[in-house]
Amino acid sequence: MDQSTIIEDVMAWVREFHKKDATGHDYWHIMRVYNNAMMLQDKEGGDRFIIEVAALLHDLIDYKLTNSIDQQIIEIERFLSDREVDRATIERIIHAMQAVSFNGGNNPVTVESLEDAIVQDADRLDALGAVGIARTFVYGGSKGHDMHDPNSQVREDMTFEQYSQEDNTMISHFYEKLLKLKLLMHTETAKVVAEKRHQFMEMYLEQFYNEWDGKI
Repeated sequence: MDQSTIIEDVMAWVREFHKKDATGHDYWHIMRVYNNAMMLQDKEGGDRFIIEVAALLHDLIDYKLTNSIDQQIIEIERFLSDREVDRATIERIIHAMQAVSFNGGNNPVTVESLEDAIVQDADRLDALGAVGIARTFVYGGSKGHDMHDPNSQVREDMTFEQYSQEDNTMISHFYEKLLKLKLLMHTETAKVVAEKRHQFMEMYLEQFYNEWDGKI
C-alpha cells in the first residue's frame, strides 16, 4: 500500500466530486479541513493516514451532498480496497467520517478514537471564525434563506429532522450551531483555536446588530 499515491488519488476524487458545489462544501473547504487536520495531528498525534483520508473524504457522506450515504460508503470501501488498504483501516476511516457530522447535535456515531476527534475538530474549526461566517452566508444564499429576521426564534433541542429542514435565518444559524462548537472540541489544540475564532464571531455579531439597527 503506497499511502502517498492513495492520498493523491483521494484528492483527485474529491476535487471532481466537489467541483460544482456552491454551498460552502466545495473543494477548498475540504482542503481547509485537511490542513486543519494535519495541524492537529502534528500537535496531538494519531494515525496520520487515517486522519488524512477521513478528512479528505468526509463530505462524500454528508446528507446535504448525496442522496445515498450507504451507496457512497460502499464506493469508498471499494476505492480503498482496490488500493490494498486493509479492512480494519477502512473501517476506522469510515467511522471517523461518520463521526464528523453535527446533525443538529444528534449524530448517533460518536467519537471513539483520537483520529475521530481530530477529523471532527478539523471540520468544526472550518465552521468558525472569518471563514465560518463566510460559509454561513454562502450556504444560506444558495438555499434562499433570509439573512436576518429580528422576529425569528432560535431553535433549541432540535431533532435531526428539524435541523435538516433548514428553515431559519443565517444569523439564527450562529446560535443554533456555530456558537456551540467551541464547547464541543475534543483536542486541546482545537479548543485554543476555537476560542479565538469564537470570539471573532461574537465581535462580528455585535457589529452586525449595530449596523442592522443603524447605530454605526
